[in-house]
This record gives sequence, C-alpha cells and structure tokens, in this order.
Amino acid sequence: MKKLKISNNVIRRLPRYLRKLDELAENGVTRISSFDLGQHLGFTPSQIRQDFSCFGEFGQQGYGYNVAELRHEIGTILGMDRGLSAILIGCGNIGRAMLDNFCFSNWGVTLKAAFDVNSEIIGSNFNGITVFSMENLAEYLTNNKIDIAVLTVPKEVAKNVAQNLIDSGIGAIWNFTNVELTEPNSPILVENVHFSDSLLSLSYYITERQNDEAARLARLAKANSVK
Repeated sequence: MKKLKISNNVIRRLPRYLRKLDELAENGVTRISSFDLGQHLGFTPSQIRQDFSCFGEFGQQGYGYNVAELRHEIGTILGMDRGLSAILIGCGNIGRAMLDNFCFSNWGVTLKAAFDVNSEIIGSNFNGITVFSMENLAEYLTNNKIDIAVLTVPKEVAKNVAQNLIDSGIGAIWNFTNVELTEPNSPILVENVHFSDSLLSLSYYITERQNDEAARLARLAKANSVK
C-alpha cells in the first residue's frame, strides 16, 4: 500500500488539537463532537474530519470523539511515545529560559544535557540538567544516542555549530538562533523558530482590522455627506 503523504498544514494543526484536548480533559470533558471541537479552535467540522481521516477513523457517528482516546492517538502520531532524547546547545538567555521553564518531558522528549562555552556555568546544574563544555560535545554524542539538538547559540556561530552537530550524527535540530539553517536536499530535519514571525503575523491582522474599520468609517462618512 502506498503511504499517504500528509501535508505540512495538517501536521502543524496536530499540536493545537493536542493542547485543546488536554485542556478539555482537565475541565472534565470526556466526549466532544467535531463541531464543538471546531468551535474551540476556529476550524470547520469538515476540516477536523479531513485532518483526522489522514491517519484513520477516530470518531463515531452520533457519538463524536472520546477526548482521552483521541489525545492518545494524536500523541502517538506525533511520536510522543518514542522516547526521544535531546540536548541543548547554548545556555544564554533563551537557553536558560528553556532550562528553567520548558518541560520537555511533557511532550515526550527527555532533555539529557546542555552545552556551553562559558566556563562560569560549565558544571552547573539547572533543574537536573548538567551543563558541559562544548569541547565535550563530540565525545558525548559518540557515547549517547541523541535525537534532537536544541540550538540557542548566538547567530554568528549558528551555522558552524549546526555543521558540527550534523557531522556528529544529529538528525534533527530545533533552531532558535534566528538564522535559517534549512538546506535544499539536506537529510537533517530542521525546525526554524523565529519569534518575529508570530509578532509580524499579529501585526498584519491588526493592520487589516484597522484598515477595515477605516474603510467602514469612510463609507459611513460618505453616506452621511450625501443626506
């Protein structure tokens, strides 16, 4: 059987479903229809059914979706049961914030270690994660199976560090350096995170709303002027 190619848009929506299902479960909801789930997320029921149909049939006609079961299925699709492991490279502002505040294990990933060049923090421990010297990175990767490197180094060294990770066998990078690391035909998986993207998207929608309101007021003013 030919494997179905899932669109990137569908994959990007799955974590939103997961978060909403967690929220619903915390609020005591055990069953939900595609219509109600769509109301929560701003999706149409047909969009939700189409997304889920890419992976199988999860709901029942007249019943909807079992929240716990659907959450489990989506978590499995997203690889949360695979026991993935990660390391963090760069313990500056973003790196420290992730060490202090982001719980990787909630999303099925175990953060094993952190690395930095700053001698003042090498050997330190943040929430159970030891900071090693970058000089020990290659040896660490030789002796430990790591699936993901979380990259939070300064952008000036991002490409060199990424190349060292690739040469050491890392297959996936979660990139917070504000440098595009995606290369055509590269076998490595890279998720480039740009905080500015979300901010500018929000700016666009604000501008669109303001333009619509200005146009509405202009039409109203014109209508009043001809009375």
